[in-house]
Amino acid sequence: MEAPAKQWFVMRDLKRRNANNLAIHELAKAGLEVFTPMTQMVMKIGGRIQRRDVPLIQDLLFVHETKSAIDPYVEKFMTLQYRFSRGKTANEPMTVGDEEMKRFIFAVSNTESPIYYRPGELTESMYGKSVRIVGGILNNYEGHLLSIKGKRKKHLIIELPNLIAAAVEVQPEFIQLL
Repeated sequence: MEAPAKQWFVMRDLKRRNANNLAIHELAKAGLEVFTPMTQMVMKIGGRIQRRDVPLIQDLLFVHETKSAIDPYVEKFMTLQYRFSRGKTANEPMTVGDEEMKRFIFAVSNTESPIYYRPGELTESMYGKSVRIVGGILNNYEGHLLSIKGKRKKHLIIELPNLIAAAVEVQPEFIQLL
């Protein structure tokens, strides 16, 4: 029988941001491939003010592994849970396709300052022209430009639908209108 393939599971970590051992750190330490968009925050910890990298969306985390390999960690860490889609069974946790996740991680990792949006923060009016990127590190990416009045820089919207979106800067000479 063929072993199940790794998938990008959408997970929740219910620990507070200032916890010393977030699930993303524990899973990475255990050798699992994990991703969550991070941001820096200044917080008071033990009476001292510190700058820390914390998850942008407190309870959102992606783990690239088989479900059977993740299950022991879900049992071990009481605050780690699978996310489920509405209308699906408890045996079907949310997943994101490999290519979709790779493209998202690549895009946000290769831009100096991605702008992240939670579900519902991007309005219809913010979706600009449909474009394809021709050249540069985002070659062949397609999507919509972010349309915000007063913004001179061009940003391409990269989305994981209903989970998170990011706007990454693109050079105007690489933009081809569709």
